[in-house]
Amino acid sequence: MTPEQNFMRKIEAEEKIEPKDWMPDAYRKNLVRQVSQHAHSEVIGMQPEGNWITRAPSLRRKAILLSKVQDEGGHGLYLYSACETLGVAREELVAAMQQGIAKYASIFNYPAQTWADVGAIGWLVDGAAIVNQVSLQRTSYGPYSRAMIRICKEESFHQRQGFEIMLVLASGSPEQQAMAQDALNRFYWPSLMMFGPHDAESAHSARSMQWKIKRETNDDLRQKFIDQTAEQVKVLGLTHPDRDLKWNAERGHYDSGDIDWDEFYNVINGNGHANRQRLAHHIQAHEEGAWVREAMSAYKARRKALTAQQAA
Repeated sequence: MTPEQNFMRKIEAEEKIEPKDWMPDAYRKNLVRQVSQHAHSEVIGMQPEGNWITRAPSLRRKAILLSKVQDEGGHGLYLYSACETLGVAREELVAAMQQGIAKYASIFNYPAQTWADVGAIGWLVDGAAIVNQVSLQRTSYGPYSRAMIRICKEESFHQRQGFEIMLVLASGSPEQQAMAQDALNRFYWPSLMMFGPHDAESAHSARSMQWKIKRETNDDLRQKFIDQTAEQVKVLGLTHPDRDLKWNAERGHYDSGDIDWDEFYNVINGNGHANRQRLAHHIQAHEEGAWVREAMSAYKARRKALTAQQAA
């Protein structure tokens, strides 16, 4: 049995591919692209909500939001670590994002203008992430799969936190209700775009499905999210942004309106509301944190030298 045949045998048998296992170069490259994009999204996603920590309306809200932003940083750490097992240095991954070579989720290039936006991000953005990430717990690459188990548990908390904010606002004063409706209107369609282009137009989906990196298609995942949020909007008592949304009894799913794909591609190509701001902030924070990385490297080198000296 050739290495490639054994690789496909493991894939078909639902066995995890581990870092020391043989894998096709294209499989490794596909994983590096997907996992690093996921890591970048977690880290960049800290920015719009981090801006609201000091402005949250109560100490309880501040503490919850602070915890959530810390979680997102941890998710980035898990995913960068998983990506490093594929033989790519973290410095290389970060540089690719800062240079605009590697992408992150387009949703994080939309500004969080009001407190309701923090709720909408938790409910819709993290809700969309959960729909996608639950299936990734079964992805074929072991380190990625195991990272997703913890991430999904924490994202579930984030989604509930966001929905609770929206529920309080939607049950509040006319001004609060209007704020909640406005946030829903602005974040609903970009949340649908998070699942990527239609399957027929996706450059990577078919191969990722064959290798079981992805377990469900973009369109199937998007449909799950549409069905889920349609019922949640009813609970909130808000008006659904999709005027064409209609239950299809024959399909057992909601039919929905068309996504503005021109907007999607415009944002991922760097022309969103906050693309340049997000990257500039990340680069600044990265440069200001250089002394921490240098100190860690110096400490590690010193410990290694002491160990070698003691062994001698």
